[in-house]
Order: sequence, then structure tokens, then C-alpha cells
Amino acid sequence: MDHFVIVQALCRAALASPTPAVRRQVERLREALEAAGSAEQEAVIARLLASGERTAEMVPSRLVRSSATVTGEALTPRTAMPVDKETAQPLAEVVFAQDLPTEPPLLSPAMLRNVTALLEEWQQIARLEALGIPTAPSCLIFGAPGTGKTQLALWMAGQLDLPVILARVDGLISSFLGTTARNIATLFTFAARYRCVLLLDEFDAIAKLRDDPQEVGEIKRVVNAVLQNLDARRAQGLTIGITNHETLLDPAIWRRFDVQLEMPRPEPEARRRIALRYLADAPHREVLAGMIAWLTAGGSGAEIETMATSLRKRLALSDPGLSPYQAVLNVLGLHAGRVAAEPRAQLDHTPEDLARTLWQDQSLGFDQADLATVFGKDPATISRWVNAARRPRSRRERAT
Repeated sequence: MDHFVIVQALCRAALASPTPAVRRQVERLREALEAAGSAEQEAVIARLLASGERTAEMVPSRLVRSSATVTGEALTPRTAMPVDKETAQPLAEVVFAQDLPTEPPLLSPAMLRNVTALLEEWQQIARLEALGIPTAPSCLIFGAPGTGKTQLALWMAGQLDLPVILARVDGLISSFLGTTARNIATLFTFAARYRCVLLLDEFDAIAKLRDDPQEVGEIKRVVNAVLQNLDARRAQGLTIGITNHETLLDPAIWRRFDVQLEMPRPEPEARRRIALRYLADAPHREVLAGMIAWLTAGGSGAEIETMATSLRKRLALSDPGLSPYQAVLNVLGLHAGRVAAEPRAQLDHTPEDLARTLWQDQSLGFDQADLATVFGKDPATISRWVNAARRPRSRRERAT
């Protein structure tokens, strides 16, 4: 097909936010290419369609806020926050519903189903209680730093149209004997008075193992206070705990949370979508997103955001003719700790070797037109580079 590179780019852009009509037309194009015997081009369009399906699964099907059935007074900007009596440090801050995130972190289909089910339950608490069915008013979100746990918790509260009382660990913890436990009780009493979600970020700081030989007796009093207040809050409101260090939590703490959600590190397609979100209007954003997804294998969403933002700045400040390959090399030294070991080693090879590596890795979905954009070369040069070591044919190609 003449001008297939342009057709491919149009399909990719259309499938970023597809309607049923758009998908049907792209399907028709794939069928036409298959009928014409253009196996390689048909495989490219098939990959775009498959990628579009995975993306659609990661996007919440609805973002309509629905108020949960939670009793209490309404929080206002004039509501006075509780404070530590010795230091006058506030024990919490309020994030009102209008200031909560309108988009969640990019979630896997399984994680999205779990979160949606929990939100539906929280929206129907009164109905479930009327039927005599126990509810799950608490949730613990755990996982590696930078995976979007706090953003997810805040977004969940926004979907319930509830403000968040966000506990401040620096205000809760005190060097005075018994004060930390008293602060925890004060915080929970305050939260019980209002319609809200109580969010305990960095939860491990006040919920550590009580048999830790490195801790003094005070931590046992603190954990006991947390347990007692979590028990009391079950009948008073919704609670979300967040930790990066789940192994530090006391086993009794785990049992107090009805729902336990693990935030995994993003898979390749999720990494690409995160990069696209932060590359915004950067030139060659599609291929740059693919490069970032490859470079950040095993990385967190926060690391991907940082690298994407750095690349976008480099492109904005550099010569317009700078290729994505050169842009990546220019910022690589600034993000050495974020780049997976194998891609970092591959970037030390010649452009020809790197092009062959990217071409042979079918999970990346790079075709020769993409590689021409990556390296700023003409398609004939890329064809010569990659044909020096033929890529194994895909299952679809072997069937044609």
C-alpha cells in the first residue's frame, strides 16, 4: 500500500481514543490488507488493534461521582484541624472532593475490576446493611514506592464524592511518652465526627511489628491504640491505609483491613501509556513512549513520569531535528538508576545493533517505519540494518 506509514500513524492516533465506528473501520483495513496478501502490513494493523483493546481495558468505564452512604457532619474549609497538644502540629489535613484527582493511575484490567467492585460496595453500604450483609469499610493498599497508591486512594474518595482526612505522620508521632497513642485516638475521634474517608499514608510508621527487638515498648502502645481505633471506626466510616513496607506491619493490623490491594509495577503496555500521558505534545511521542517502556522494565509509574518529563524538556530545548535515539542518549546519564540493566547495556552498542535488538523484540511492536523515526534514518537504511539478522517470524506471519 502506498503511504502505509501515514495510514499506520492515523490508525494509531484514532485507536488512542476509539469509538466503535473507528474500530470497525480499522478492522476493515486489516481485512483488506489480509485479502490483498500484504501480510506484514496486516500484522502491523492487527498489533495496533490489540494494543487498543488492552488500553480500553485499563481505562475506567465510568468516572461518575456517586456519594457513599457515610454519616456525619460536613467538613468545610473553616473546620479546625486537631493538633498535637505539645507541639501544636496539625494531625491531619483535609483534601476536599473538588481537589481530588479526576484520573486514577493506569491500572491493569484485574486491578481495575477489584477497585470498581470495592467502590460499588462502598456506594451501597446502607443497602447491604439493610439486607444484613457485612460490609468492608477498610482497605489497605500496598506496593513499591511510586506505583500510584496515594493517587489511587485519593481518586477513590473522589468517586465517592467524599473529602479526605489525610493523616500527617510528622504530626502524629511524638517523642513524648504516650503522646503518639493519644494523637491517634484524637485523629480517629475527629474523623468519626465527619463524612469523609480517613487516609493513613505511610501507615507502617504507626503500625509496626510489636515483636521487633529494635523497637521500644512505646511502639506496642501505639499499635494497640491503632488496633482499638480501627475496630471502633468500622461502624463510623471508611478508612484507607497505604504502605510501601507491608512486611513491617503487625499481623493484627492486616486482619483489621477487610480489603488488601497490591499495586504492582506497571506492565509494558501500561508503561507505554504512562509515558504517553506525560509526553503530551512532544514530537515522535508514540515511538518515545515505546522506548521509555523498554528502558524502564520493572520501573514504577513515578520513574516513568520523571523520564518522560525529562525527555520532553530535552526535545523542547534541542534542535528540532534531534532524533528520539539521540534524545534518549542525552538524558540517559540523568536517569541511570531508572534504566533497566539490559537496555542500558544495549544502548552502549552501535545504532545498527540496537535497531536489530528493537526489531527482534516483537513485544515492543516496533516496525521499520518506527525505527526510521527512532534513529532519524531513511527506511532503506533501517531495512538494511535489520535484515542483517532476520527477526523470527510471528505466528501470524508463519500462517500466511
